[in-house]
Amino acid sequence: MPIDDIILESEDKMDKAVAVLTEEFKGIRTGRATPALVDTMVVEYYGAPTPLKQVASISCPDARLIVIKPYDATALPGIEKAIQKSNLGINPQNDGKLIRLAIPPLSEERRKQMAKLAKDHAEKAKVALRNIRRDALKQGEGEQKEGLMTEDDLERFKTEIQHSISGHERKIDEQMEKKTKEIMEV
Repeated sequence: MPIDDIILESEDKMDKAVAVLTEEFKGIRTGRATPALVDTMVVEYYGAPTPLKQVASISCPDARLIVIKPYDATALPGIEKAIQKSNLGINPQNDGKLIRLAIPPLSEERRKQMAKLAKDHAEKAKVALRNIRRDALKQGEGEQKEGLMTEDDLERFKTEIQHSISGHERKIDEQMEKKTKEIMEV
């Protein structure tokens, strides 16, 4: 495989690792109501696991309230159960037609826990980047051993991969700082 293809493939995988982190950050509570807290939640609906956003409309009428209105009232118990099983720490209020989630303000201790969780997610994303780099370097060294790449090409390849991973690590750090700041806001 040509060097440029290996680099492009690696960068694509790195972009996906950063995108996964972005999605994980959406599910971390910040003390503000946002549909992203619950829209990826999986609900048992007619015996099949289904994303919540496919069985209900989710809205935030104010900064401390999420309202979930199922398209089909029979989905209410499944939605309620999914929310209770989640690690949100919010008790759903079911009135028979919709579910209200009152978002309580986070205590200082809980904010620190959420910030630590964000840091853990960011570290996992960085580990994924390092694994991608390791695999790419193995592939490049294999190409060089087969005589498809010169030593100079291999060094240039290593430099480009390192440059790419550094850029993606910066993106992860920026996202983590932004999320931590958002969590620690009162």
